[in-house]
Amino acid sequence: MIDAVYSIGHSNLTYERFLALLRQAGVTAVADVRTAPYSRHTPQFNKDTLKEELRRDHVKYSFLGKELGGRPKGNQFYCDGIADYERMAQAPEFKIGIERVLEGSRQYRVALMCSEHDPLDCHRCLLVGRALVERGLQVKHIQSDGRIVSHDQIERRLLQLAGGHDADLFIPYTDQLAEAYRNRARKVAFQLPASQSANSLAAE
Repeated sequence: MIDAVYSIGHSNLTYERFLALLRQAGVTAVADVRTAPYSRHTPQFNKDTLKEELRRDHVKYSFLGKELGGRPKGNQFYCDGIADYERMAQAPEFKIGIERVLEGSRQYRVALMCSEHDPLDCHRCLLVGRALVERGLQVKHIQSDGRIVSHDQIERRLLQLAGGHDADLFIPYTDQLAEAYRNRARKVAFQLPASQSANSLAAE
């Protein structure tokens, strides 16, 4: 039985702090959902470096950026040049990635990892976390201060940001939430440069 799937953003954390947060939450495996798992500003989180450090600390690492990354290849996954999470969630490759997370979570306590500090600024929450919740899983978000926030709490904050609330008698809660997800995604999702098409994206 799967306990829960966690998420964490490495932001500008040190590796030591990042590891401490994983340990505190009991995480035993990291699923990297960055499309491009490299950073000039935080080289400790470059794919090969991170994988080796986690191996030494007995934490499994799996790269799922191809299946669950936030920068899709293909014009069909963009609307007005912005990555469309709802379309991405229907892609066969994305569904394969979700199944890999589910499979891994039966053996390990998994944390989805991306770079953004706030879950509401990141596809690990707005796309991947949402898909896992729709599959009936608990999703919990590890904050840099050590707090662990449930996905329900994140959704309530999402509704507040959108100006909605669950007591609205005229709009069903599920419709409010779906619209809040849609609006937030359009604010934070990857946007193509004006001169670049999705088909010309280099493999990352």
